[in-house]
Amino acid sequence: YPASNRELAHEIADNGALISEFPPGTSPRRGHFPRRNRIISGLSLGVLVVEAALKSGSLITARLAGEHNREVFAIPGSIHNPLARGCHRLIREGAKLVETASDVLEELAPKLQQFLAEPTSPVDTNTSISTSPEDSEHRQLLDAMGYDPVPTDTLVERTGLAPEAVSSMLLLLEMEGRVSSEPGGLFVRIKSDATG
Repeated sequence: YPASNRELAHEIADNGALISEFPPGTSPRRGHFPRRNRIISGLSLGVLVVEAALKSGSLITARLAGEHNREVFAIPGSIHNPLARGCHRLIREGAKLVETASDVLEELAPKLQQFLAEPTSPVDTNTSISTSPEDSEHRQLLDAMGYDPVPTDTLVERTGLAPEAVSSMLLLLEMEGRVSSEPGGLFVRIKSDATG
């Protein structure tokens, strides 16, 4: 989606990866885009907004990136361009102003070096990632949630886990249908997960 990306979709299917919380064949709907944008922001080191009107979906992605402790960048534009107003708002709210690619690279270089320095192990592509009840950190996070909506910062405080770890676990738990994200950056445990 859109149809002009059909060839790209086939190329990704043949040579890339597809990450979605929707089953294959789900038709695109307006309400799906914020959920997709949440995944994009969670997988990124940072988000760069090139153009955005004040009601752009890109601003949702930028907000989610900030909530996941990711870097937010914005390119300024003409004050007369309505598609620059969202970027201007982001910059006023603390997004890093970008004029060249090196502005982004300078900011992300330390994080990228840390990411590349972390040891990796081969991934078994036949094994799905699961948050089983035996995973003590996931259990600790679920126990800290209760069944009322709670912000990520509160979960970090209650568990003593790193913010990045909590954000990653929340993303996995939401993809598994064990928690749900709510407006305002809140997360709530789904009642059917009472037994884990």
